[in-house]
Amino acid sequence: MSELIKISDLKIHYPIRSGFFNRVTDYVYAVDGVDFVIEKGKTYGLIGESGSGKSTTGKAIVGLEKVTSGSIVYEGNEVTKKSVRKATGYNKDVQMIFQDSMSSLNPKKRVIDIIAEPIRNFERLSDQEEKKKVQAMLDIVGMPTDALYKYPHEFSGGQRQRIGVARAVATSPKLIVADEPVSALDLSVQAQVLNFMKNIQEEFGLSYLFISHDLGVVKYMCDNLAIMHKGRFVEIGTREDIYNNPKHIYTKRLLSAIPKIDVSHREEHKVRRREVEQEFQNLQKEYYDDNGRVYDLKPINKTHQVALEHVESEGK
Repeated sequence: MSELIKISDLKIHYPIRSGFFNRVTDYVYAVDGVDFVIEKGKTYGLIGESGSGKSTTGKAIVGLEKVTSGSIVYEGNEVTKKSVRKATGYNKDVQMIFQDSMSSLNPKKRVIDIIAEPIRNFERLSDQEEKKKVQAMLDIVGMPTDALYKYPHEFSGGQRQRIGVARAVATSPKLIVADEPVSALDLSVQAQVLNFMKNIQEEFGLSYLFISHDLGVVKYMCDNLAIMHKGRFVEIGTREDIYNNPKHIYTKRLLSAIPKIDVSHREEHKVRRREVEQEFQNLQKEYYDDNGRVYDLKPINKTHQVALEHVESEGK
């Protein structure tokens, strides 16, 4: 598979101002040096707790966050500058699905105008051609024809999220950044939306960057995973690497938090979670430097990297 986007040493720092002269006295290191590659047609998961920097990373890739330093290279072009993104068609090829479906859809616009908006930005179609294309987008996500002239408040959360998916697909993008697209939905509705997203990927050959704190959802959707904590990656690997052979204590902590449906071993699961949490509290000095910063990633094998001070290669 060929490389679509390469992110190198990406940093996003927010200044903290204080004092009478409102001077910069410190920074919030929201994203503090991350590197990864997104290949065409694949799904990547970006996982971490709230405040870990995962959504900020996604917004920076789309162009909604200003990059402090580092590079985002799309098909050979550095696209951290707005002018370059416009000239290379990056804004058309990289779209986003937002977490809150209600606030991401204009309540004063009908569905036909919401989905048509990105089409109008990049294509010149007649009213009839535009309506036909919008209807095609709704068909893809399983929405009825009468949805065209309704407003967002007339739909359920799952339906609104499907409208958000249809809007993201309308420009025929190569990458969709999906920021917690199903976190606010019921489980049955989550499955619906995720299945639609998978079907769209197969039909259009899309790449996804799937941002979530739900490791169960990510396991279903993603080929490759990056675990993020304190603005940095603590572990990167394939789905099998992360779920079957986690190396970083923070990854183990996240995995232990996945709900288990085997009620007959409920007490064993509780004990295991307590053990992992205790291990996380006691061994942080081995996994973070003296300033609490995540170590640089080091390779374990060809697909698996972990942020530890010393790593033994598995030699794969």
